[in-house]
Amino acid sequence: MTTEAANVTVRESVPPAPRQWGLRTRDVEAVLAVNLLLITAMWVRHGGIASVSDSGGALTAAGQLTGLYGTFASLVALALMARMPWLEQLVGAAHLADWHRWAGVATVSLLVAHTGLITLGYAASTNSGIWAQFWDFLTTYPDVLMATVGLALLVAVGVTSARAARRRLPYETWYFIHLYAYLGIALGFAHQLAVGTDFVSDPVARGYWIVLYVGTAAVILVFRVAVPLAAANRYQLRVASVVPDADGVVSISIAGRHLDRLAVSAGQFFLWRFLTRDGWWRAHPFSLSAEPDGRRLRITVEAVGDYTSLLQRVRPGTRLMAEGPYGTLTATRRTQPKVLLIAGGVGITPLRALLGELSRESADVVLLYRASDWNRVLLKDELDELGASRRVTIRYLVGRRGSAELPQDPFTPRALRRAVPDALTRDVYVCGPDGMMAVVRDGLHKLGVPDARIHFERFAY
Repeated sequence: MTTEAANVTVRESVPPAPRQWGLRTRDVEAVLAVNLLLITAMWVRHGGIASVSDSGGALTAAGQLTGLYGTFASLVALALMARMPWLEQLVGAAHLADWHRWAGVATVSLLVAHTGLITLGYAASTNSGIWAQFWDFLTTYPDVLMATVGLALLVAVGVTSARAARRRLPYETWYFIHLYAYLGIALGFAHQLAVGTDFVSDPVARGYWIVLYVGTAAVILVFRVAVPLAAANRYQLRVASVVPDADGVVSISIAGRHLDRLAVSAGQFFLWRFLTRDGWWRAHPFSLSAEPDGRRLRITVEAVGDYTSLLQRVRPGTRLMAEGPYGTLTATRRTQPKVLLIAGGVGITPLRALLGELSRESADVVLLYRASDWNRVLLKDELDELGASRRVTIRYLVGRRGSAELPQDPFTPRALRRAVPDALTRDVYVCGPDGMMAVVRDGLHKLGVPDARIHFERFAY
């Protein structure tokens, strides 16, 4: 009787694992390829190739095709950030963000090419100047003016999303500029509806494009609005406690209802929206910094900007919403019985959660934790406690590189082999600043660790 009761208690205290989807990368590639073929076939059907009779016609035809491809790329970029769970689970948040960025680059490049090629094509066909033709477009066709404004908005979004600009802009500024992408695409849709050959003369093609637009809007509304609101109503999250961990760093414990039913794994993150006067309208990604136990969730936040500084003083009882969970930095990706965790700075947070889960499973785990000084070593008491287990080894790599404490880079192949002689037999999880992770991955590759066993998350600390 006692044993059965204990077993029930354990099952109730461990949240269910997130659902595993059967989607594969080639399925996504097939969907994209089929749509591109359909778009190209419709362009041919509407006289795209037949119009290539002179230089003006060739330029115009190329402009039509780049416009269609650019429009499709813009919808793909939006869909990638709708955070559909099966897609996010397939490639992870970091790769999904890369896909989104490249889709955005393709969108802006193709639509700028569309504008230039169409203008050049019409100018060549009418023997008019390029700027005169462009001005004629703007003054004769109101939808072209709308599309031009929309393109300008998309270019602004693209420029401010470049890494150099992104590092200089506050998150909130970047986020609001990014929202104009929706307006830019909507203005482009109005232009396509008014003069696009796929709309004017072919009801089937018209229906196809409307389905694409409506479908993209639907997945955004479902997964970015409806699902988070339903989760907020179900789990009723609130701040339970705020505990200082280091200078400018706090651990926030979060309580709620039915957390034992929330499908989440150690290593994952949520987009957290604290429902305060200054925070309700913005959501930031933070990983869980402790393994979920069905009763509480915890995040650890470093003050690196205005928003994270405000969270240092958030009050117990504050309501919040959590969109997620997201991320693939979980034990489900593990293929080997032994594990190596490599953390840098506040990147320790998801690995601390993962370490707790792995130690509970009695896995053989080594943690290498890089920090510039001992004041920046977070959650040290918990790590030391976990390190007391005979199957968990914690090694702190503390100090400025080149200093007496750390004379050499600790992530060269030689240093990694010395620190973890059996690294080649382990799955490796990495989380930290971009520069550090690039060095770690390079060292692991040179050591011979295959990509399939290197798991990383670039953000969401």
